[in-house]
Amino acid sequence: MKINKHILTLCLLGLVFSASAYDAVGHRIIAEIAYQNLTAEARTQVDKVLGKRGIVYEATWADEVRSDDKYAYSYQWHYQDLDDNMTSADIKTLLDHPKAEGEHLFFVLDSLTSRLKKDKNDAEALKFIVHLVGDLHQPMHLGRKDDKGGNKVDFNWFGKKTNVHSVWDGSLIESQKMSYTEYSQYLMDKFGPRKEEFKKHNLLQSIIASYTVRNKIYAYNTSDTSNYHYIYYFSDSVDEMLYRGGIQLANILNKLYK
Repeated sequence: MKINKHILTLCLLGLVFSASAYDAVGHRIIAEIAYQNLTAEARTQVDKVLGKRGIVYEATWADEVRSDDKYAYSYQWHYQDLDDNMTSADIKTLLDHPKAEGEHLFFVLDSLTSRLKKDKNDAEALKFIVHLVGDLHQPMHLGRKDDKGGNKVDFNWFGKKTNVHSVWDGSLIESQKMSYTEYSQYLMDKFGPRKEEFKKHNLLQSIIASYTVRNKIYAYNTSDTSNYHYIYYFSDSVDEMLYRGGIQLANILNKLYK
């Protein structure tokens, strides 16, 4: 992302990071962008199921219930292990023929979408879809199995020992020092000229875009310890994945609620 110079200056002068910021900010950014791009009919129905603007407020629900034994089964739904050097055809095969064992995120999205088609008032299915589409657009949720999506890849973030997954879950987004409403508007302004292009992209294209960024993350030379450079280097990627996530979520819900 090409960061506004004034915003970048503020970031560099005073950074406060939160490892859990993605849950609160990232998912709400995606949900807000989706909400602003719902058809009138879809928005009415989504508001009916989740409450007015509930799509935004419930965007983190699926993470919040992970600690509840009642929802322990959903833990693996949040990620999809992918090997290196997969082709678009390889990913398409997994997405088109997901299995309960191995293709966790791909499988459950297919299952939840079918569930919501049968019952448009299924609030639980809708809340899961809102969240999990967001997870698909966090590239490290498509990471390697052996390092648990970057959770085992150490990273020094402004003197704090963390890992690559956490940096992408929260630190990069939090570094912008914007609320989810400010960041959402910033992205809608930035990508407005390309909105129709992104609206034409299907879920597979979004997943491939996320996987491409994932490979870029793994290829980054971590011996370069400049966090400022890391923010600059990946800023466009962060922005695009958040915006793509919002548009893709809107596409899915507009089809389900027509």
